Amino acid sequence: MHHHPHRRRFLQIAAAAAGLPLLTIARDGRAEVPLHRWQGTALGARASLTLAHPDRSEAERLIAESVAELERLEGIFSLYRPDSALCRLNRDGGLAEPPLELVALLEESARFSRLSEGAFDVTVQPLWRLYAEHFAAPNADPAGPPAAAIAAAKALVDWRGVEVTGEGIRLARPGMAVTLNGIAQGFVTDRIADRLRAAGLTQVLADLGEIRALGSHPSGRPWRAGLADPQRPGAVAREVPLTDAALATSAASGTPFEPTGRFHHLLDPMTGASAQHWLSVSVTAPRAVIADALSTTLSIVPPDRIPAILAAATPARAWLTGRDGRMIELA
Repeated sequence: MHHHPHRRRFLQIAAAAAGLPLLTIARDGRAEVPLHRWQGTALGARASLTLAHPDRSEAERLIAESVAELERLEGIFSLYRPDSALCRLNRDGGLAEPPLELVALLEESARFSRLSEGAFDVTVQPLWRLYAEHFAAPNADPAGPPAAAIAAAKALVDWRGVEVTGEGIRLARPGMAVTLNGIAQGFVTDRIADRLRAAGLTQVLADLGEIRALGSHPSGRPWRAGLADPQRPGAVAREVPLTDAALATSAASGTPFEPTGRFHHLLDPMTGASAQHWLSVSVTAPRAVIADALSTTLSIVPPDRIPAILAAATPARAWLTGRDGRMIELA
């Protein structure tokens, strides 16, 4: 049984209005390059691309190519498509001749696992499945799964058990499974932004679950994104300017397993329980894959380890909203 998570957006974009194209006026009064926008979904989240280009037909061609690439990457990383490379890896315990993108993302994931001493771990999928199936059952115990079941699932969690060789990918133990939900959206966002940069675009805002800005807004100001207030739906807690930078947010209430929000998707591999340090964590970094992995990592590690991890991943900046609603900024 597949349990598709309910995704609530935690990044609200203040960019162009919807529509192709949107002509805006620069600060000096001259007409700017038109903005062209696409809206849809990517990896289960609302998505949009906003790009500045003088030619509408060329902009539409580049957007169509980007959407096709999104579809291709979703066929690699999705947990909800039985024929995806990731689902085949999890089902069979191994994958011969894996897509290069899957190998690259697993290698990037291992880097953050080492940096966080295992707090970031793509093999938490057995724990995720345990909680999802427990709370989906009729009359589920509100205290969560039994301790023995958590211990059994936790025994399958170990990022070092994902073996990537020239022959393919192998999971070290039967029952192990991988989820890339804590990093794949950033990877996909970077892939699309890099393709558009290679096509010559210099002013792009890609919001594909995480955000990546190329250059600045055509008006000369930075692109702007708002950090949603985790305690007030629809409210913006802080506006963040973005120029050649990425932004990602992880929030406990993004994918809850049950109504109270006590049990959610940000699972600590060390304890087998949902991390409870923060209501939300947002990170800016040069690339979306870094911001994505860091926002996940910082949500899980003990708070006293956050400064060292941020320093090792510099340049990066984090906004952490505590259980009392107060926001801390760290760099």
